[in-house]
Amino acid sequence: MATPKIPSPAGQLHCRTSETQHLRTMQTNDGKASEWIEKRTVAKQQTKQGLTCHLLTASLIGAFGSSFLYGYNLSVVNAPTVYIKRFCNESWIKHYGTAIEAKSLTLLWSIIVSITAIGGLFGAFIVTLLLNCLGRKGTLLLNNGVAILAALLMSLSEPAGSFEMLVVGRFVIGVSGGISLSALPMYLVEISQKHIRGALGQITAVFICVGVFSGQIMGLPEILGKESTWPLLFGLNAVPALIQLAVLPFLPESPRYLLFEKDNVSKAKEAFQVFHGKEDVTEEMEEVLAERRVQREVHIASVLELLQNRSVRWQLITAVVAMSCYQLCGLNAIWYYTSSIFTKAGLRKDQIPYITLSTGAVEVMSSILSSLTIERLGRKSLLIGGFCLMAFFYGLLTMSLNLQESVNGMSYLSVISILGVIASFCMGPGGIPFVLTSEMFDQSCRSSAFMIGGTVMWLSNFLVGLLFPFIQSGLGAYCFLLFAAICLLGSLYLYIVLPETKNKTFAQIYQEFAKINKVLKNDTKHEMEQSFPMATMEKDNASRDPETAGNIA
Repeated sequence: MATPKIPSPAGQLHCRTSETQHLRTMQTNDGKASEWIEKRTVAKQQTKQGLTCHLLTASLIGAFGSSFLYGYNLSVVNAPTVYIKRFCNESWIKHYGTAIEAKSLTLLWSIIVSITAIGGLFGAFIVTLLLNCLGRKGTLLLNNGVAILAALLMSLSEPAGSFEMLVVGRFVIGVSGGISLSALPMYLVEISQKHIRGALGQITAVFICVGVFSGQIMGLPEILGKESTWPLLFGLNAVPALIQLAVLPFLPESPRYLLFEKDNVSKAKEAFQVFHGKEDVTEEMEEVLAERRVQREVHIASVLELLQNRSVRWQLITAVVAMSCYQLCGLNAIWYYTSSIFTKAGLRKDQIPYITLSTGAVEVMSSILSSLTIERLGRKSLLIGGFCLMAFFYGLLTMSLNLQESVNGMSYLSVISILGVIASFCMGPGGIPFVLTSEMFDQSCRSSAFMIGGTVMWLSNFLVGLLFPFIQSGLGAYCFLLFAAICLLGSLYLYIVLPETKNKTFAQIYQEFAKINKVLKNDTKHEMEQSFPMATMEKDNASRDPETAGNIA
């Protein structure tokens, strides 16, 4: 007599799901099946739409009070350069009785420009602690106070006759940027749905560009770019921070944070309902609850543990490469020193503020185009394509700057090249590194990954801001070939290593990296459970608790 075949727990789960679907289909006799199918179709359509009023509000307000300020402070120092240097000289005379030397003034100006990167580095160091203690929303709210403090220090430096206050204020606004550029992408990724994750993540880049453009507009001589009003340019940092401080408390915290780190199921459910705009969030809750059951005994990975975990080795290297290329590609040098670059290109001084304004408009349009196409073209193609185009336009810029004295019209080619560099950056590299860092790591590793990536990013920012004037004086127009080489090397690495993450779960992205990490399933079960529990979630639930697995299904 043949032994009856007992189905495995996974098979039982599949049978139970099939029986449930069969029973639902059998309801056709009393006319309920068609109604059920219609409701199910509507629910799927609502899920697919994704972008709700509350989700859009959280994204816009979050970005306005965070990444907008980062972009604004990149460009706001450009227009009043002459007046700030004059103020520094007068303040130096007041303090020390003698005028500052030209080289010392250049060094002091470089410090004022680049000290934000040191502040950003400090912000990146402390952001993991803040995110774990205060949550994503709580960290953004606390950061508003940091931005307001920076605005007061910078705007009051001129009335107080203290260039030191300006330096400290720039440092503090850098701390604000270091915190916000880690907290905001995490918040947006954790409240959004998979199919709009990339587009929503690009809002960070869009508002960086809007901030740059706003700084250029406000710096025009007809507005605040005058000797008597330049302190107000820095005081305006308080406005976005105050708006976010007024609106964000009425929006929910990240539902993933509430579940994983606060163990508050009811609040997490409410957050999903608000952000996804529907009462029935069973699918979202079941997915996250199942993941939480696997992660119940998994603590948040520290930076050292993340560095030692071989199953995320190439994810971490990729995040470091993307974040360093984000800064070392040279765009911040163009943002910081646009006026001096255009002056060397032979443009008249009265034309420069308005030509600079065109760079901001190009940034905004390019970043918006990127956010509209990222879910179709993917992260990898936009990122690599952007870096390659930047290298091409850097070559054109180098040629035009070298030929401007012997060939007519080269100054216009210089402007076109700079606009091309900016457009190429904003279409890909301008925001995708933040999206990738969010997608390549799971809940237990994400905050530490952002700390490492943020540290690399701000160190690179500081080096570019501090060294570019000296590199430019030493290499002349050929300095941009250095940035072109960095762009090409970064593109080559990303082409070889980076998989496409569009529309993929954390487990799927892990499996893509597992090949290059040379991680085998049999050898890394424990490591996956600790660092990437989604990869083993279904298997563990089905084998340990078949009944629960059936209920989840």
